[in-house]
Amino acid sequence: MTPSHFALSSAFMLGLAGLAFYRTHILSALLCLEGLMLSLFIGLSLWTLQFDSMSSAPLPMILLAFSACEASVGLALLVASTRTHGTSRLQSLNLLQC
Repeated sequence: MTPSHFALSSAFMLGLAGLAFYRTHILSALLCLEGLMLSLFIGLSLWTLQFDSMSSAPLPMILLAFSACEASVGLALLVASTRTHGTSRLQSLNLLQC
């Protein structure tokens, strides 16, 4: 296993572990999701550079655009949840508890 592959895998696993353990607040879950998306972006960029394929060159930018959309929707959900329920906990997003 190369050092870059190890660093990429460990960054992804740290983001996944953070998402599993720190999912009480919306903002901490969003930060862990952004870490996951960043590690996927770096991995996809390195994969494109390694194989010199021009057909997959725009894929990292598309992933980055989807990551920005995901972050904006998550922050909008955070603001809406805080305004309606008065808390930023993920348990308040469950519709069965309202």
